[in-house]
Amino acid sequence: MTSGCNVQSFRVFVATWNVGGKTPHSGLNLDDFLQVDGQSDIYILGFQEIVPLNAGNVLVIEDNEPAGRWLTLINKSLNKSHSVSSRRIRSAPSFSNSLFFQKPSLKKISKNFRTESKRRLKMCNCTPELELERKYNKEFCFPCQQSNNVTVSEDDFSSEEDEDGPSNLEMTGISTPSSTTQMKFSLVASKQMVGIFVTVWMRKELVQHVGHLRITSISRGIMGYLGNKGCISVSMSFHRTSFCFVCSHLASGEKEGDELRRNLDVIEILKNTQFPKICRTPGSSVPEKILDHDRVIWLGDLNYRIALSYLDTRKLLEQNDWDALFDKDQLKIEKDAGRVFKGWQEGKIYFAPTYKYSYNSDTYAGDCIKTKNKRRTPAWCDRILWHGTGIQQLSYIRGESRFSDHRPVCAMFSVDVEVNEGSSRRKLSGSNMKVGIEELWPLTSRW
Repeated sequence: MTSGCNVQSFRVFVATWNVGGKTPHSGLNLDDFLQVDGQSDIYILGFQEIVPLNAGNVLVIEDNEPAGRWLTLINKSLNKSHSVSSRRIRSAPSFSNSLFFQKPSLKKISKNFRTESKRRLKMCNCTPELELERKYNKEFCFPCQQSNNVTVSEDDFSSEEDEDGPSNLEMTGISTPSSTTQMKFSLVASKQMVGIFVTVWMRKELVQHVGHLRITSISRGIMGYLGNKGCISVSMSFHRTSFCFVCSHLASGEKEGDELRRNLDVIEILKNTQFPKICRTPGSSVPEKILDHDRVIWLGDLNYRIALSYLDTRKLLEQNDWDALFDKDQLKIEKDAGRVFKGWQEGKIYFAPTYKYSYNSDTYAGDCIKTKNKRRTPAWCDRILWHGTGIQQLSYIRGESRFSDHRPVCAMFSVDVEVNEGSSRRKLSGSNMKVGIEELWPLTSRW
């Protein structure tokens, strides 16, 4: 532990959901998904396939409107207990389908949910003095150049000036807060790469302790370069502790050997992800690689399947024999063999496979398909892993929303953070906690 620091525990809620290319409707309630009645301090939310993975979305213009709608729904759930009025935006489908209508950028939409500017969040907080004075510090450092299929978020180092006229946002049907002063949670980061979308929220009073915010993406899709598969990684410091959150969508397929393609995706992501150098503080050690961070959480549709036939898998499912089924899980097999995620941890799985369901149904899609080559064997595609010390998993569950052909997966963590002596924060039920049996029990929620 760094001299002059003490350790405090914060609750971090993590969720991953492949939403199958469906845009959420305004009535979709995320309260159960986000477990808003809990005591979370930080929310890490990762989505896959927020847009259909067709040629238009992969090769042409990225559609940010679904991401904006997800942000609106997340904000509605996290901040609903406070009377935050929203600007109700009218919809204009005739314009949104026009070639002459430019939809607002994700940068423009995200700005409405922040209580502090993104420029401030990228500032250095390497020393207590800098942390206290950073709101008034006007000196900024700039990133090094990136290459190959590693991309620094295009708005990471740009100004906060509006790039979209107000009418553009008003035409999308997205609702945004009219004021952030009463918000309980603030958006810290959001980034989209084709269908992958990651967003980070924190209690408003904690955002002032965030620094060195950086976002990069790795494309691992068609020919290893397109963004239909890959990851988005978020790096930041919180007090004196560095965090990295990786949201990924790995190679699909359940043919023998497809797991090796997924292994390669993970290896290339770890090797090629490079966060830009933005700190010039002498002697600072701001991490530039994923595994250099103190606490790392990896979430997403990892696409690992179960190495059994459809009939054998269904037989074990009917018996609720999770241990026998999990012994055939590709990720467990590859991890135990040391071929991928060496040194990473995952909580014990007590829930049914999360893929593939018929839409708006509790029935696995394969039960309705007789053709073997089109039938998908149920699998735990959607996973959450972590790396580093000072992380304790409190729960690992799946939700039961029928919105997509995937069920979402959620985890709650208690995470230790080095805090400067003299820093104060509200007393949390998660600090120095004794974990109750009800938190460890593998309950499922229905939403």
